[in-house]
Amino acid sequence: MAAPIRVLIIDDSASVRQTLAGILGADPDITVIGTASDPFVAARRIQAELPDVITLDVEMPHMDGITFLRKLMSQRPLPVVMCSSLAEEGSETLMQALEAGAVDVILKPRLGVTQFLIESQVRICDAVKAAAGARLHCLPRRARGPGGIATPAKKLTADVMLAAPSAGHAMARTTETIVCIGASTGGTESLRALLEVLPADSPPILIVQHMPEKFTAAFAKRLDGLCAVEVKEAADGDTALRGRVLIAPGDRHMLLQRSGARYYVSVKDGPLVSRHRPSVDVLFRSAARFAGANALGIIMTGMGDDGARGLLEMKQAGAHTVAQDEATSVVFGMPKEAIALGAVDRVLPLGSLAGAVLRAGSA
Repeated sequence: MAAPIRVLIIDDSASVRQTLAGILGADPDITVIGTASDPFVAARRIQAELPDVITLDVEMPHMDGITFLRKLMSQRPLPVVMCSSLAEEGSETLMQALEAGAVDVILKPRLGVTQFLIESQVRICDAVKAAAGARLHCLPRRARGPGGIATPAKKLTADVMLAAPSAGHAMARTTETIVCIGASTGGTESLRALLEVLPADSPPILIVQHMPEKFTAAFAKRLDGLCAVEVKEAADGDTALRGRVLIAPGDRHMLLQRSGARYYVSVKDGPLVSRHRPSVDVLFRSAARFAGANALGIIMTGMGDDGARGLLEMKQAGAHTVAQDEATSVVFGMPKEAIALGAVDRVLPLGSLAGAVLRAGSA
């Protein structure tokens, strides 16, 4: 039996430290070895006992979390999950945290924790488990520098959002290929590495990256400033165009739709699917149903199995399917599940994914 994952919680709020300790401590695979109210206290705790994972707040006295994260990564890299109540105006700060080496970002509530626990306790524990197994060396670096525990809800499938494609139904081939990408832990920097090298006339790309509400807009804005392609947070009715990348908004599902020769997206509320909203399975199923062989599906780094079933449906509908390989995945969870399910045509390293996108666009 594997030893429990040892976690150090760093947060200036005593109530948040207690809540997180309760959530994490209730998982038999996790042990909270201590809490700290600021980075200086945390540094002493780390010297006494090295944790497997750190949860880290952003706004703290004496030293902010981003500064501490950068110091930690330069001196003694450890997997870090940022936990913050920063609202939309602070989303750029958490983008900096991901760029500095944080494995994941979790939003904690400013007021009330009941609904947060119901929907997020599994997400929090999964984030810590993913971080514990993360390969920090696989995080792409930019060249230009730096309480009570509720019972988790039933794990739902994409059926709650969209019926499965009809067996044997093949979408007529068109001249346009739609690229659909799903990613989770480690995906923010991996997606940046993929999109940065694409030319401005790349095929239309739709992305589901597991991120909190309000942070996808900042993520899209950041990528838009780095890439030749246009990158934006998807809005309901946006057309999928060459040279455009649409990123599903946090806490909303994104589905591909088709009207004649026009592909567009619908952005919808709905229950968690595969414990996520947005869900990769929902996007991939919609691509299978409305694009069929006119689509390319790519599943990238991330923990869990969201996207595996949807990718299989895409393959069965005639789409070409690709998984990121283990060597370049920060967490080889989602790709591994898709491969095991028989949903993947090719397994490629991160550096070869752009080539697959461009080949699909020229086919």
